[in-house]
Amino acid sequence: MKSIELFSGAGGLALGLSNAGVRHEYLIERNDDACGTLFQNQGSGPRVARHWKVFCGDVKKFDYRPFVEKIDMIAGGPPCQPFSLGGKHKGNEDNRDMFPEAVRAVAELRPMVFLFENVKGLLRQSFSSYFAYILHQLKYPEISRRDDEDWREHLSRLEKYHTKGRPEGLHYRVLFRLVNAADYGVPQLRQRVFIIGFRSDLKKEWTFPKESHSFDSLLHSQYVSEEYWDFHSVPRKRRPSPDPRFKDRIAKLRAEHSLFPLSTQRWLTVRDALSGLPDPESQSPSRSFPNHEFRDGAKAYPGHTGSEMDEPAKTLKAGDHGVPGGENMLRYPDGTLRYFTVRESARLQTFPDDYLFSGSWTEAMRQIGNAVPVRLAELVGKSIHNHISKN
Repeated sequence: MKSIELFSGAGGLALGLSNAGVRHEYLIERNDDACGTLFQNQGSGPRVARHWKVFCGDVKKFDYRPFVEKIDMIAGGPPCQPFSLGGKHKGNEDNRDMFPEAVRAVAELRPMVFLFENVKGLLRQSFSSYFAYILHQLKYPEISRRDDEDWREHLSRLEKYHTKGRPEGLHYRVLFRLVNAADYGVPQLRQRVFIIGFRSDLKKEWTFPKESHSFDSLLHSQYVSEEYWDFHSVPRKRRPSPDPRFKDRIAKLRAEHSLFPLSTQRWLTVRDALSGLPDPESQSPSRSFPNHEFRDGAKAYPGHTGSEMDEPAKTLKAGDHGVPGGENMLRYPDGTLRYFTVRESARLQTFPDDYLFSGSWTEAMRQIGNAVPVRLAELVGKSIHNHISKN
């Protein structure tokens, strides 16, 4: 499958889809530091990244005409700040709203399938009408907005077209799903919306992959079988007591699954993600683990507590408002804190260790916080790729 990806950022979605067998004809990104990361990995990153072609500039200036009828997939993560719970919540009134450019790409390239990822905030009640507008535009990308229409008038026209049935011309069967990356083997509690559409003439039936990991399985492995602590060689005297909030849940797991394990794998934790990495504070930077330099100054205060070692990390964030929950910090079992290194944050987003990041610590962390987890992108990409190839 050949793809063009919009709003590529640091390349998490692109890397995952590349691992799934998708070949990118172009990655489009305007941020200089993110472009630097993409260019850097062309030369010395994972093998699948070395053929990437990068357009570093405004997506509005990208000419799709040379790629018409040559592209199977369009993918991307339109900037999430207009809809982010940590942002200014301007939605469609924010000039960073790039969904219109996503629709333009679909209309001009007519791909077999598209995949867009965005923040949970897109599903907020206050954005419900505009989210419906996004979906209707993606269903009928050729019914473009007129110069004399505002978006609500355009939505009304799209709804009338939708309800009359028997659509003509280019249209897509579109679905969306709110997923937690932790449920798919990512060591991070990260809820994101995926919007996926198949061109209607393909007559494809597809559903989002089933969750493979669970919190119950993590609790079982920690406080019923205790396999988790054995796996990490944690002495019994250093194993923490379970959170009182989960006392009844653990008792139920002990009663129902003491002999028969759960059908899902356990959620992965920060300890899992950081396994094998040297302590950045006590050792000099290692050539084997680039972007793994210690950064001092982490502090805790109410609401700013960091990510616990034996849970999935909090959602890594990036934005003008910083990290109000201390999402860029690691909290050890004894309560001490330190900042995650860039490499550790990359692992929490399931980037491989040979994937390099350009820019300062702040800029690299911003890129990682904006990225799609590589493992989740690969899983969804494989499901789509295999389904289209099989049929």
